[in-house]
Amino acid sequence: MLPPNHMDAVRQQYQTDDMLRVRHETHAQYSVPRTDFPAWVLSFVHWRGDEVLLDVGCGIGHYFQPLQQMVPGVRYFGVDYSYGMLSKHPDPAHTSVGDAQTLPFASNTFDVVMANHMLYHVPDIDAALKEFRRVLKPEGILVTATNSIHTMPEFQVLFRRAIVLLSAPGSATPAQPPMPAHNLFALENGTRHLARNFYAVVRYDLPGAFVFPSIEPVMAYLESTRQLREPQLPRGVLWDDVMMIMRQQITHLINHFGELSVNKISGVLIASDKGGFIREYVEHLQRAHP
Repeated sequence: MLPPNHMDAVRQQYQTDDMLRVRHETHAQYSVPRTDFPAWVLSFVHWRGDEVLLDVGCGIGHYFQPLQQMVPGVRYFGVDYSYGMLSKHPDPAHTSVGDAQTLPFASNTFDVVMANHMLYHVPDIDAALKEFRRVLKPEGILVTATNSIHTMPEFQVLFRRAIVLLSAPGSATPAQPPMPAHNLFALENGTRHLARNFYAVVRYDLPGAFVFPSIEPVMAYLESTRQLREPQLPRGVLWDDVMMIMRQQITHLINHFGELSVNKISGVLIASDKGGFIREYVEHLQRAHP
């Protein structure tokens, strides 16, 4: 069983933007309330308007256009592990292939580093955070959007039931559903990771739900996570069999209730040593203790 931050699983998941696009489209079409999530994340940054910004794990540039609209004077640079993802980026001249654990940039370069919905894919999270701090200016801020460990519990319950039904009788180990990738750096434990590397951390949550009126978009969403979940299945349990039982369970729920509701919690963690949200407090301390 491979963890969801194993580089082989991550590389396969993000060779192209196909699976990520399915998830983005699902959030856009079936979320309640409808929210422009990138704009929501960016709204918590105290912008001057001329920041130099690094988007780590930028992928196809999900945050690029919202940034241009909100902060047209920002100087944008992106880096991603996947060339296939970068090939779809709207600003290829300012992107490069790179590893979050060994960034190809000089120290004290950026006012803002973003690492949104990606740190849970990094083998050594603290190594990446140390790199982010290295390339940030002393008053720079880190923006890391992620999910809660409590997001989409309905899917986890259905996954576990399917695996229990498919596991060999008398199995010595309890059947566990595949761990969502975000559990490795979620809103809860991500705060602790950041607190080990930065002076101050603030958290903002965005609760909501998926509301699915039919089965196919649910199954498309679940299939989009296959490369990260399938390697975690118990020995002898096949992904296609799990999906067959998931389809049966979800179909019964939709037929009975008229829809499937799946609760979700996403959010953003912002960290800094003495900039952004913590600047005024640090300046007050410095005046009080010169």
